[in-house]
Amino acid sequence: MFEEAVDFDTFSKSDFRAVKVKACAAVPKSKKLLQFTLDDGTGTDRTILSGIHAFYEPEDLVGKTLIAITNLPPRAMMGIESCGMLLSAVNNLKDSEGEELHLLMVDDHIPAGAKLY
Repeated sequence: MFEEAVDFDTFSKSDFRAVKVKACAAVPKSKKLLQFTLDDGTGTDRTILSGIHAFYEPEDLVGKTLIAITNLPPRAMMGIESCGMLLSAVNNLKDSEGEELHLLMVDDHIPAGAKLY
């Protein structure tokens, strides 16, 4: 099930944070990408792109509290810089080739920027 073991020092370098969705929109000319504008607790908006449009409509995610890895190097997609990755759970559908995806959402009482351990 697990492809490779990760030692604790490597794992502890990942910065997992609660982020609040301020805005979310479909990326023009992309069938998969959503562009998130997030409050990560720093006072500066963070942009993250995620290929989850097949599973979520952008307007349904505004106001939600999600989990992101915030210390990944920026990556340009469709000309937009994405600064992090949203975490989700994926599983295969029974009796089907398809899969379902669920963004990890947490209680809205958790403030933006809260660190996960």
